[in-house]
Amino acid sequence: MIRSVGSRVVYENRWMRVREDAVERPDGSRGLYGVVEKPDFVAIAAIDRPRRLIHLVEQYRYPVAGRYWELPQGSWETRPDVPPEEVARAELSEETGIVAKKMTRVGDLFLAYGYSSQRYHIFLAEDLEQGAAALEAEEADLVSRAFPLAEVEAMIADGTIRDATTVAAFGLIRLKGLL
Repeated sequence: MIRSVGSRVVYENRWMRVREDAVERPDGSRGLYGVVEKPDFVAIAAIDRPRRLIHLVEQYRYPVAGRYWELPQGSWETRPDVPPEEVARAELSEETGIVAKKMTRVGDLFLAYGYSSQRYHIFLAEDLEQGAAALEAEEADLVSRAFPLAEVEAMIADGTIRDATTVAAFGLIRLKGLL
């Protein structure tokens, strides 16, 4: 097992911290490991079962310079102690205006554990009521729309949906027989 023999923060802001760890490998050799620490987040699949629709959001993603469809998702950086279901309910309402009468925890996955400790919690939202969205400044250009489930599957297959969280969450929900 690799063990840390020292650590230093090399960058930090409200949303993330990057640290560099001095490590010792099982064979005794030494090296460096960069780790990105970000708060856990939630991803919500809001399903309108009677109409076989799923709600997605589209927004501009600065690091990849493009707009993409994805499941509603988010975190509360300043309140990491809030239970994931509470965050999921709030993020869904904030981004789409949807209030879910039923929220089912599907599971959790690590985003990219080769370099980050960040995990995301997947929820299935059902029995939906439409209200008004309350977007934050960073989300001002966000668009919300419901798509037929078959169309979302096609969008994943043809590369229109490129968000790994959305693809993995959708797949896990399917594998568990929840869709």
